Amino acid sequence: MKDFAGLVAVVTGGASGIGAAVVTELAGRGAKVAVLDRDPTGATVSDDVIALVCDVSDDASVRAAVDRTVAQFGGLDIVVNNAGIGAQGAVGDNDDDEWHRVWDVNVVGAVRVTRAALPHLRASAHGAVVNMGSIAATRGLPQRALYSASKGAVHALTRAMAADHMYESVRVNAVAPGTADTPWVARLLATASDPEAERASLNARQPHGRLVSAAEVASAVAYLASPGSGSTNGVCLAVDGGMDNLVPRPPSPNRQS
Repeated sequence: MKDFAGLVAVVTGGASGIGAAVVTELAGRGAKVAVLDRDPTGATVSDDVIALVCDVSDDASVRAAVDRTVAQFGGLDIVVNNAGIGAQGAVGDNDDDEWHRVWDVNVVGAVRVTRAALPHLRASAHGAVVNMGSIAATRGLPQRALYSASKGAVHALTRAMAADHMYESVRVNAVAPGTADTPWVARLLATASDPEAERASLNARQPHGRLVSAAEVASAVAYLASPGSGSTNGVCLAVDGGMDNLVPRPPSPNRQS
């Protein structure tokens, strides 16, 4: 399937984890992709994939990376705002500097990249922005106050941007993964007193009994970015095994299907 043939995408945080899976998915479906990352050395480059140093907390860095992408590939059709950082703790556990740092990357970072890309997206016949939300935006998760607040803002920003740009033929959507099997989660598990027990707890928290895979999130991103989803706009698509929308009953040996 080459539904992205002739299209150009930028993926922030694209050198690892979910971002790298998104790059693989889009490139495999025919897109030319620029990996934007603070450290892009882990990216797999080719004739259709370039890797650029980009810090989404720095406007000049963002604009330089977008300009380089357009110069290399001749335009820009798709922005995937995937770059983000995690945070742990209740509302009183992080100081102002940490609140500003996480907000600046997770929320304002998406603003900077989209703002720099907008002139090119407006010129595209298939302009699309996909933001990376989270289950933390819609469910109250313990010890995630700062992270949840930032992702809640991403969801609200997605809908506002969609309303602002729909008549410019630029669609804006978001993907909201459940707990995903990413390097960040692996680092959290490594610091737990019992990593295996903690992983089992995270698996059990999701109705389908396992962590969400990066490839599953990438497939959802590709759907939202695809020209084939032209009637999908302002949506925050949950990829969480049903965690946000289902109230499953535990299996019972006496229950008939």
